[in-house]
Amino acid sequence: MIAEPAPPERGEALLETPHLAGALESDQFKAFLDHVPVAIAVSELRPVERIVYVNQQFERLSGQLEIDLVGKLWATLSGSATAAGDDRQLSDAIADDQDYIGAFTIEESSPASLDAWSNIIRDDAGLPVFRLVALSEVRAREDDGQLQLERLIREKDTLLRELQHRVKNNLQMITALIRLEGRALPDQAIATSFDRLAGRIEALALLYRSLSDSSGEESVDLGTYLSEVASAVMRAHAVEGIRLDLKVDSWPVQLDVAMPAGLVVNELLTNSLKHAFRGGNGGTISLHCIVGASGCRVTVSDDGTGLPAGQQWPVAGKMSALIVKSLAENARARIECTSAPGKGMHVNIHFSRADVEAI
Repeated sequence: MIAEPAPPERGEALLETPHLAGALESDQFKAFLDHVPVAIAVSELRPVERIVYVNQQFERLSGQLEIDLVGKLWATLSGSATAAGDDRQLSDAIADDQDYIGAFTIEESSPASLDAWSNIIRDDAGLPVFRLVALSEVRAREDDGQLQLERLIREKDTLLRELQHRVKNNLQMITALIRLEGRALPDQAIATSFDRLAGRIEALALLYRSLSDSSGEESVDLGTYLSEVASAVMRAHAVEGIRLDLKVDSWPVQLDVAMPAGLVVNELLTNSLKHAFRGGNGGTISLHCIVGASGCRVTVSDDGTGLPAGQQWPVAGKMSALIVKSLAENARARIECTSAPGKGMHVNIHFSRADVEAI
């Protein structure tokens, strides 16, 4: 039985929930964005949409200064579409379209033409909060359109892989820093929250490494990825006398399936190592990822003390409940948890082949 999640507690939310508004108020974060090679501008959508941030690259490509844009509507940003028969203004396209919105000419800008993207950023409740706009220079057209398209695809693929590699390295560094900071904290409850946060970030770093090593594939081998998550958790929380029973099949899945699955498995294994064997007698934790004709079943279990009578997993209001909800909704998974005092805990995650292939 899966408990319905409730809003996170105040302390846990501060540690674990990303907050773009707060990030934009950070001088360090702004300094970072000011030096990325992508022109970025952000608007806050409520109560009235207004631009709240532009980086230096956006100033250069748009030909307009931050002081002239921040606090203003997108209509302040000049530019018109370059394609024949397209009479859109850049500001209208930003508000009306999503993702890649086209090529535009800006008179104040030195590049002849700019590619533009517009995307909505939503909060945890799914409500639109910010709009992120990006600009980049349009490269000169080659005579052979097909060759140009192929070259651009190769360049973007290379850039994406480089980005994935850098994200993976940065996540690994963040994980190490969080673990060090957590060990230095005198409050054990806060230190435990730091440790759990580090584990979640490490699971994401492993996912990015899988993407970097996938040789151009857009999928991730779920069995391999979950085995890497399990190894990382065992290394971080090694307990003498506890062994891991690992059996995994190869099953390629999309990122939307692999990411929440890895986070849930990380939560379950961490819980087992920390709470299931308090008597010090040791035991076994099992992770099985078995593929059949109808789909895949991931099982995480232990032969430890089990949950106290009347307690459910995940606990409502904790981050684990939100992660399980994400797995159920985004990956279309069915999760079943059984436990009893003294009889361990057993969680089955079922992925239908038809549902996963439809994602």
